[in-house]
Amino acid sequence: MKKKILITTPIYYVNDKPHWGHAYTTVAADILTRFFRLKGKEVFFLTGTDEHGAKIAESAQKAGKDPKKLCDENSEEYKITWKNLNIKYDYFIRTTDSIHEQRVKQFLEELKKKNAVYEKEYAGLYCVACEKFLTEKDLVDNKCPDHKIEPERVSEKNWFFKLTGYLSKVEGLIKTKKLEIEPAFARNEVLGLLRQGLEDFSISRQKERVRWGIDLPFGKDQTVYVWVDALLNYYTGNGTKEFLRYWQEGYVIHLLGKDILKFHAIFWPAMLLAAGKNLPQKEFVHGFFTVDGQKMSKTIGNVIDPNEIVNRFGSDTARYLLFSQFPFGQDGDVKKENFIEKYNSDLANGLGNLVARVLNLAIKAKIKYQKSKTEEEILKTSKKIKEIYEKDMQEFKLFEALEEIWKFIGFCDKYIEKNKPWQITDKKKLERVLSDLLYCISEIADFITPFLPQTGEKIKEQIKTGKLEILFPRIDK
Repeated sequence: MKKKILITTPIYYVNDKPHWGHAYTTVAADILTRFFRLKGKEVFFLTGTDEHGAKIAESAQKAGKDPKKLCDENSEEYKITWKNLNIKYDYFIRTTDSIHEQRVKQFLEELKKKNAVYEKEYAGLYCVACEKFLTEKDLVDNKCPDHKIEPERVSEKNWFFKLTGYLSKVEGLIKTKKLEIEPAFARNEVLGLLRQGLEDFSISRQKERVRWGIDLPFGKDQTVYVWVDALLNYYTGNGTKEFLRYWQEGYVIHLLGKDILKFHAIFWPAMLLAAGKNLPQKEFVHGFFTVDGQKMSKTIGNVIDPNEIVNRFGSDTARYLLFSQFPFGQDGDVKKENFIEKYNSDLANGLGNLVARVLNLAIKAKIKYQKSKTEEEILKTSKKIKEIYEKDMQEFKLFEALEEIWKFIGFCDKYIEKNKPWQITDKKKLERVLSDLLYCISEIADFITPFLPQTGEKIKEQIKTGKLEILFPRIDK
């Protein structure tokens, strides 16, 4: 992997407040950013909000607000939530930023110069909630499969991108893994869509239909289609030449949910090819999760607010709960009633208890951490765990990486029970055993820092100062 890495999340639509699903992708990006930085990489972490489209204008009108004011308020909700989750992004882009508007217009002008766009009259089925055209085969019982509403039949003159001219190139890049789509289910889904064939897509909307958007630079009374606007955030970034170097020289990683796969894995690479730009190297697609067996829904009332979890458990625990329940990249079910049990078993009784036991014994025996005195058995075990952990992290297997850390915690617990340091009377033997254990919790602190940054720092500080502080007090139900 190259020295420079750009990691992105999707930008989130400001009609929604941040929920557990948004946090899932964004914390994942933060974990990977921290990991790669610890490996000496130069990482730029980009996230933000998607702020144009008919739905925003409609919501603003209902609230009696200017659309920009609504966007200002709602985008701030995301910033606050990411701060509460200890997410350290490098730039928070908003599609209402003036630099983004300039970059979108420049990019579309480039497409026009290269004859990659054209104007035509189009009639089709339009889902207002999706803000996109659907085909008959997209519908389920004559309704949009995502929003369960019947699309409107509309006719209008729009500008279109010549997607069909780039499909074979995109397919070739995916097959040769020059554009990696992972996991395999996502790659297979994209290749299946390409085999079925796709049509050119509209890059604009009539202003009478969608007024709240970026003006199309070459189309009178047209605004840029919200998805085109949104995808181009990845190329705008913070608008600097230094940012563009990540695209020109670096390794670009997009993290996304599988519901937006077609836009990212087909439309976006095709647009970049047409404009003569570099492509992302990897798109990693995570699955959906249900809450107590049901899809998250305001109607059902099972939407998880990340801020509530942080207020109850703290940011590190919230981050742990996101990635310790099922593999990143697969569908899974979240059970809120298990959160306390998971906290107590894994963090209070597991990691927290191990650190407290080791430090208590070391403080009483007045023994400091000395790596040079670590036994070969411990070094070998730690090395093996580290190799698997780092491989998992490089492959974005966050759940599996956590499993390796907890295997090491289990190994340490067994080592304590086997050696019973509280019974050792020989000073040198006690020093050896406790040095081994101090080395182990120091390694665990390093492993866990990308996931639980505050906890990792606390463990290192307690080892250094010899002052014990309970990391995870037990919570009674």
